Parts: sequence; structure tokens; C-alpha cells
Amino acid sequence: MRPLIGQNMKVNPKQIESVTALAGPKRYEHFVKVIADWEEVWGLYKDGWALASTDDGQQVFPLWPAKEYADLCAKKEWSGYEPESFSLEDFMNELLPNLKNDGVLPGIFYTPSDNGVTPSVDQLLADLNEELENY
Repeated sequence: MRPLIGQNMKVNPKQIESVTALAGPKRYEHFVKVIADWEEVWGLYKDGWALASTDDGQQVFPLWPAKEYADLCAKKEWSGYEPESFSLEDFMNELLPNLKNDGVLPGIFYTPSDNGVTPSVDQLLADLNEELENY
């Protein structure tokens, strides 16, 4: 799966501030709504996709709803990584099935001060499909 150069959906600084201050479950809801609407998902890339892990060592693939949020996290262990997008279709039909096969959890909406929410692939797909029914 190759990164796409995303349409640059600008998120304003006030929105960034208010959304990143939300609790993890609220950021997860925001993520599902935004990616269903904008039809793109963001990760961090540098010679491969950025990965994280849970406290018990489970691998996690961090994901964001917009470039600006991913960019906030391109620091420390992800220094030098660049936000890259992929289409919602590739996300649902390629990335998520691959993560499930590899036993990697989706890491939804990390912030510089908070780890993301880590739903199962099946839960994320179910939530996305439910949201997409509204479109």
C-alpha cells in the first residue's frame, strides 16, 4: 500500500487544540466521523510506517484523521517521520485486514501527551461501516 498525497484539509489551530484535549474515546468518535467524511486516513512514514506498542508489548499502528494531528506526533521516537495519507478504501480493504492478520492493533488518534485508543480491527470496521451508512 503506497501513501497518497492527501488533499490538504486544513484543520485550524483552535480545532486542533480542542480536539487533542478530548479524552481518548471522544477522539476515537471524532476520528471515525472525520475519516468517513474526508475519506482519508493519516499515518507517519519514514522508510516504513511508524509503529508503537501497548504496555503489554502488542504492536500498534498509529492513525490520525488529519495531517495536522499526525504532524503533532512526529517527535521523539517518530522524529523525522512525515504525515502520509491513504484512502479510506485502502484503509478498510487493505490496511485493516493486514493489521488483523499480523496481530497489530490500530492506534487511533495519539496526541503528544496521550496514547491512542486501541480498538480491535473488527470493532473499528463495524464503527466505520455504521458511520458510513449516514453518507
